Amino acid sequence: MQAKTITAISSKHRGNAGIIYPIAAYFIWGILPIYWKVMKQIPSGDILAHRIFWSFVFLAAIISSMKRWSEFRQAFSNTKSILAVTVAAILISANWLIYIWAVNNNHIVEASLGYYINPLLTILLGIVVLREKSDIWQIIAIILALFGVGLLTYQFGQVPWVAISLAISFACYSLVKKLSSLSPLTGLAAETMVVAPLALGYLYMQVSGTAATYSNLSYGMILMILLTGVVTSVPLLLFAQGTKRVSLTTLGFVQYLSPSLSLIIGIFIYNEPFTLAYQISFGLIWIALAIYTFSRKDVLSKLRRNV
Repeated sequence: MQAKTITAISSKHRGNAGIIYPIAAYFIWGILPIYWKVMKQIPSGDILAHRIFWSFVFLAAIISSMKRWSEFRQAFSNTKSILAVTVAAILISANWLIYIWAVNNNHIVEASLGYYINPLLTILLGIVVLREKSDIWQIIAIILALFGVGLLTYQFGQVPWVAISLAISFACYSLVKKLSSLSPLTGLAAETMVVAPLALGYLYMQVSGTAATYSNLSYGMILMILLTGVVTSVPLLLFAQGTKRVSLTTLGFVQYLSPSLSLIIGIFIYNEPFTLAYQISFGLIWIALAIYTFSRKDVLSKLRRNV
């Protein structure tokens, strides 16, 4: 009986402390639009390829220093693991490409909308797929968010595909990471390795065919390209650590930090328009998040104890 109590306390402590990881990850993601904006002279596809390739180089260096290659090989030891790694690699690559394109084409506000929708979609996946507990307030929050997106679609006469595709791709990636048995470092290294050859091949063709893009780069820009692996991998490692330590519903709630920062950056730094339709849609989603927040006292207590 005493052993069970100690185990429960230990598990609870790990969960409480674990919320720090997603908070740190979402803070970094929230300010990353500034980084990609500085690199806007480089095509979005090139930035994606650099993120993938240099992320793998960075992660491979960490694995080598920690002598964990035997653990890394386990990611490709069976069909189920290979499939999970491949799906995760495709989802995160698609998410990166859409986000980079959105930032460098003045769609930061719409991208932030996607990441406001994403927490509620993550919560929905947790309820439907993982059978996590739900209540009437969670359902109301999800319905309000969907109504907000529907209203925006009606106002503009077209589906906000940037927001929706970002929300779906990252929510599904969160689910895959939650179900994965791989460690955060091993999983992310395996994901980047799967697509690294494609990224390297793409970069070779781009450099050969459009040498002008790279011939006049400053040393500072070259350094930023090399550091894409670091700024990409660090928040993803923090995020992966968080998925192992907190529930998917809690993870979905904390995620609102990133789009809040991005929204502020888009409006006040890059002067993107924040139309009435956006205001109404964001307002409904903010209400949905508020309803979810105040209906989850366990999440709030964790934040108060650890932030």
